[in-house]
Amino acid sequence: MLSDDDGKYLIKIAKLAIENYLENGKKINVPEDCPEHLKEKLGVFVTLNRNKELRGCIGYPEPIAPLIDATIDVAISAAVNDPRFPKLTSEELKYIELEVTVLTKPELLEVSDPFNYSNEILIGRDGLIIEKGFNKGLLLPQVATEYNMDSETFLANTCIKAGLSSDCWNSKETKVYTFQGQIFKE
Repeated sequence: MLSDDDGKYLIKIAKLAIENYLENGKKINVPEDCPEHLKEKLGVFVTLNRNKELRGCIGYPEPIAPLIDATIDVAISAAVNDPRFPKLTSEELKYIELEVTVLTKPELLEVSDPFNYSNEILIGRDGLIIEKGFNKGLLLPQVATEYNMDSETFLANTCIKAGLSSDCWNSKETKVYTFQGQIFKE
């Protein structure tokens, strides 16, 4: 569990990384004052919102890099590499609210019958990853609450995000993972 101060620090670094990249086209280095525990490998997503509307969201669902490095990388990517949106401009940045979500390691949900998945998911706590073949989709825990989804709707929307049919979670070939996220908002 990270502290509120850790969250404020990550938000500050994410914003600094975006500002610097938009102005200079360069990635910032990890600051020397970075607390040691923020160098632990953890998954992280950075979400950009403008007027409460999504403006970019990129992340690492798996703990593949130190949290501080991953935060810098995905903040920049959310600003300039999210294929759903045009690149953020320096002028637009002042209207953006940042959100950093630090993730736990995804865990495979194991059920005897796929129809039981919906009973294992706690809305507001769990994020989902759906994987079938080469297709994979992820929705953060806050998506279900922001859009008033029940667990079956959340499963269906994660399937769609993976580029699959909305009922693919009913298939025994589909893998469903849950994870939790600690959310820090600007």
